Amino acid sequence: MEPPATFNDRLKACADRISPAEQRVARFFQENREEVLIASASALARQAGTSDATVVRTAKALGFSGMEELRRTLARELRENLSPASRMARTLSEVGDDPGSALEVTLDIHQKSLEGLRRDITPDRFQSAIRAIAGARRVFIFGIGPSAAMADYFKVQLGRFGIDALSLTQTGLLLADSVQKFKQGDLLMIFAYGRVYRELRVLLDQADRRGLAKILFSDTLGAKLRGRVDLVLPVARGRADMLSMHTATLALIEALLVGVASERPKETIASLEALNKVRTALAGKEMGLPTMQSGARGKSGV
Repeated sequence: MEPPATFNDRLKACADRISPAEQRVARFFQENREEVLIASASALARQAGTSDATVVRTAKALGFSGMEELRRTLARELRENLSPASRMARTLSEVGDDPGSALEVTLDIHQKSLEGLRRDITPDRFQSAIRAIAGARRVFIFGIGPSAAMADYFKVQLGRFGIDALSLTQTGLLLADSVQKFKQGDLLMIFAYGRVYRELRVLLDQADRRGLAKILFSDTLGAKLRGRVDLVLPVARGRADMLSMHTATLALIEALLVGVASERPKETIASLEALNKVRTALAGKEMGLPTMQSGARGKSGV
């Protein structure tokens, strides 16, 4: 039997079966959803006046596989129930009457998102993503809306490292031409949030038919699409009840770029050296631009 879809339904279904301590923690989850999204189990335990073991046990008693699935469910519900205007209103209420406090509020959100990234991206997940990118015949990166900029940036950097990469930022019929390029051995990386819209569903179907590996970057769709992709990289876009922010996503992209370069250092350095030569030819003079290789020589004193 499938567990109830929402947090409140899960709580109602098992309220009579869980212990009093677990009931108290479950009510804390219910009343402090935003905090559950960003705080560790030990931090939540301190706030709830219990142990971190009880916090984790409560999540499992509610039918979640662990804290990660609980966070994904709460984030999805918050984002589905709040419009962009509502999230902006909440953001502005946190800032208050002093526009100068926007920096402090925003940096605090970014810091907590990065802490969540360190917690959620395990070494095994990270290594699996690096191996998939480095070993792919070609890498396709899908992102629309604000995620289109992330997809384009990722594509450019991978290209500089000598990896054949294409960004998929179109919607509707314009996406079909790019999908036609899918071939077995390719990798599809997807930045998607909120709901499984038509373009995402078609991409997944076509990737299955053509034998592509798939990596999903999301803070809300991991549980829903886990069976459709090879790897889920959970990454938060700030607080689910506030303006979406992408620092953690960019940090994960750049960490993967460094990891891919370390996986194939000779190819990466050779590609960057070749890029430097083309830049020199275009400029009509020696550019002397730094590369990974020259940087390594400088550090070693050679």
